[in-house]
Amino acid sequence: MGTSKAESIVVSALSARADFGKLLRQVGDERRSLVIAKRGAPKAVLLSIRDCVRLAAPEPEVLRVIGEESRRKGTDTLSSRQINKVIEAARSRKPKRGGFRFGLSSTQTLSSRQL
Repeated sequence: MGTSKAESIVVSALSARADFGKLLRQVGDERRSLVIAKRGAPKAVLLSIRDCVRLAAPEPEVLRVIGEESRRKGTDTLSSRQINKVIEAARSRKPKRGGFRFGLSSTQTLSSRQL
């Protein structure tokens, strides 16, 4: 078996069958791939679902940059409830949208000729 997290775990098909639960946990917890060999030749690879999705649909560059910025600012750990509070606070500071205003005071009105 490999020693660093970047390395794949290489096991025989027989070992994979015997220790499948343990190997499955390793793949998920250590984010390593599992190479299954038969008679010394690699035959299959077991990946975590996260790694499989990354390979199938890599994230666009812009999302990667946003993710890095979020981790740097520490906002990547906010819960959805906390995010909603931040959005609500930002919206409350923003002026309300309410139709077109003519700059009239509340006591002034427009006559039909002015419209």
